[in-house]
Parts: sequence; C-alpha cells; structure tokens
Amino acid sequence: MSRHIFALQQVARRTVFSSARRQLENKVPAKQKHFQSDDGLPIHLKGGVSDQLLYRGTMVLTVVGAGYVVYELLVAAFPQKK
Repeated sequence: MSRHIFALQQVARRTVFSSARRQLENKVPAKQKHFQSDDGLPIHLKGGVSDQLLYRGTMVLTVVGAGYVVYELLVAAFPQKK
C-alpha cells in the first residue's frame, strides 16, 4: 500500500516540477511607451474604449448618487405633516 502511495507522489512531483513553462512576451516596455506618449489624452483614458466606458459610467453614478443624497437631505429637512 505504501509503495503505491510513494509511486503516486513521484508521478505528481514529476508532472508539477518538470512541466515546461510558457515563455511570455514582456509587454511592459510597449505599455510604458504607449502610456507615456504625449498625445493630449489624460492617463486614465489612454487604455481605449473600455477606459472611456468605465470613466463615463463612474461619472454617471457619481452624479446620480450626489443627486439622490441631495433629494434625501431635502426629504429629511422637510418632513411631511400628519
């Protein structure tokens, strides 16, 4: 029984430690060049369409949230009479 467990451990170690790792391309220099270029865009919009959508969505939520806070303050300041 212990021989089978030992053999299983050997196989597990071989598959984990001897597997070839993928060599990933280093994209950092290209990203640095892109984000440091002087093209007139603010840094938070240089990522493309997804950054623009996230920015606009955040601004919409901020304005709606601020409006809701003002509304709730007005409701609390002027309670309804019974």
